[in-house]
Amino acid sequence: MMCNNRVVIREEFYTSNHKSFACTDCHAADYDTFPHPGELRMEEKYSCIDCHGYDEKYAQFNFEGIEKEFLHSAHYVANSDAFTCWKCHNPHSYKINIRNTENLTQSIAYDNHICLNCHSNFDRFQLLTDRKEINIIQQHDWLPNQGLHFSQVRCIECHARPNDSLLVAHQVMPKKFAVKRCVECHSQNSILMASLYKFQAKENRSKIGFLNAIILNNAFVIGANRNVILNNVSVWIFLSGVLLALGHLTLRMVLKGMNK
Repeated sequence: MMCNNRVVIREEFYTSNHKSFACTDCHAADYDTFPHPGELRMEEKYSCIDCHGYDEKYAQFNFEGIEKEFLHSAHYVANSDAFTCWKCHNPHSYKINIRNTENLTQSIAYDNHICLNCHSNFDRFQLLTDRKEINIIQQHDWLPNQGLHFSQVRCIECHARPNDSLLVAHQVMPKKFAVKRCVECHSQNSILMASLYKFQAKENRSKIGFLNAIILNNAFVIGANRNVILNNVSVWIFLSGVLLALGHLTLRMVLKGMNK
């Protein structure tokens, strides 16, 4: 009988980032009254920066930088009145897991669900825009091994501008700026190292030649899993084989000439 969008699922709340808060920490004291007074629906909601901004306890997360990027994102620019932090990060259920995850695939699916919650659900999508329904599969029909990419990387890897000062990029770019060049990810300087794998990257990973060693621990990314030492060794082995074959051929020709 209640609007689904206004129901807080107990289990999700108590596994979320805000599980230790009481309702009235963020909402008016009238929320202690049940049923809640109807006028509370018009209550102005906090934004992330209201609690997390300009506070030394949260300085490492750079919420001020996140807000600045968000204000330049395609979503906010297109609909600044309706698009807030809460459109992606439900304060009653959201939980950060990509930073310390032990199951990267699960974290990728969780983060991608945030995007797909609107982009694959036209009922929610049309609440924010009058654009026609978008077919995610057709829009990405240029992408080879589509299913594999969807399960192994997040939407923001291709659709958000990387930022070294932020833990997660928040400036979602218009679709014309989306990454479409394979080499952006499939190279030794893969952008995945500045986004998806940045939380697990180790400072000394380049000391033994594995510039992208962290990728080896999670997935095989063609072109990114390169070992400089092994590359050089393989070249020398190849050249040695060629020189050995040429030397053997030359020796046979010399010996043949001497026998005549």
